[in-house]
Amino acid sequence: MKVFLMDLLPYGKHFDAFKADRFMPYPLSGGNFDPEIGARTYAEHFDIWNEMDELGFDGVGLNEHHTTPHGLMVSPNMMAAAAARTTKKLEFLMLGNLLPLHNPVRIAEELAAADCISRGRILSGFARGVPREYRVYDVPMSESRARFDEALEIIRLAWTRETFSYDGKFWKFKDIGIWPRPFRQPHPPIWIPFTGSRETVELAAKNNFSAVMSAGHPGVTLDIVDYYAKTARKNGHTITPDHLCLFTDAYVAESADAALREYMDYYLYFVQTLWHHGSDQPKEALGKAGYVASTSFDYIRPENRPHAEMDRAKIRQTTAKDVEQRVKTGALAWGSPKDVADRLIAKAEHMGANKVLLNLNLGAPPAELFREQVRRFGKDVLPILQKHQVKTVPEHAA
Repeated sequence: MKVFLMDLLPYGKHFDAFKADRFMPYPLSGGNFDPEIGARTYAEHFDIWNEMDELGFDGVGLNEHHTTPHGLMVSPNMMAAAAARTTKKLEFLMLGNLLPLHNPVRIAEELAAADCISRGRILSGFARGVPREYRVYDVPMSESRARFDEALEIIRLAWTRETFSYDGKFWKFKDIGIWPRPFRQPHPPIWIPFTGSRETVELAAKNNFSAVMSAGHPGVTLDIVDYYAKTARKNGHTITPDHLCLFTDAYVAESADAALREYMDYYLYFVQTLWHHGSDQPKEALGKAGYVASTSFDYIRPENRPHAEMDRAKIRQTTAKDVEQRVKTGALAWGSPKDVADRLIAKAEHMGANKVLLNLNLGAPPAELFREQVRRFGKDVLPILQKHQVKTVPEHAA
């Protein structure tokens, strides 16, 4: 298995005043930003990525967010290019550039540059983003899917054609030949994060793109993989474990109790407050805005459908007892190295994924704790996972 660590790169200070109400006002005034803390945060995370490279991790997951302390990763392309100069083998899994919001030629150029700087270590994930980002860039959410599809088509043309022209609804280009070109040919591998919507699954399956999937409800996971595999097969492709990456949480300590003591406060800060900053619209509002279609989850079996869509209001109500129960049942892979390894392997086998992407530092823990967690995981869990190989997707999805 390949092992990647996700890094949201949260601002390195807690806003304790917002924890009681589990609500951070949006916009959060720029007067709250301390440049010294910001500079230190970036430096600490770059240093930890260097250590991940030395410890043998396969890669780091990067994403794109705007106007929030939840994540200072405003450009994954810039971060990957900078980190590529001080790392040797670490791959950069982008999850990803938010295509509806940007000029696609600029994204194609930046990724090609990062791929050259890193000598082919870019795994290019593309995503649509959360409601907050659409507010920032003044893009109608109703146009999100169409903009995404058009931008992706343009990027692939830019990467694979010596020159290209395009006449679309949102973008028009004539006689464009980008420089630089991608280092890896014909282009960096394309990854798509799945939240379960029919449209996203079909896009990935038809184009033989790889998928990153969260470890959610077990039945929903199997339904998504099943639909992904069947749609791929109809389009002449075969889904293998190397197409799939499990995205989940982990924390290594002496025991589950020790993990809860060390990590609970940070985890709760994330799920109760940070994660929802500026994106706390109810799911009904997303449907009215045209971001999610009413048929997006109708392929999910009826008994699993209630678990298919993210419910931010419910997630914000998470309590310490809820977390303790999830650790106890194994839903959260927190605990001793053996327990963590066993649970992650079980989750990966259930999904049929031969890659894992792990959150180890949710909720802006101190850099010292994040670094120690990387070392613990690298020493005691990473070798176990990298020796394991998931060989089949779930039987009903083959």
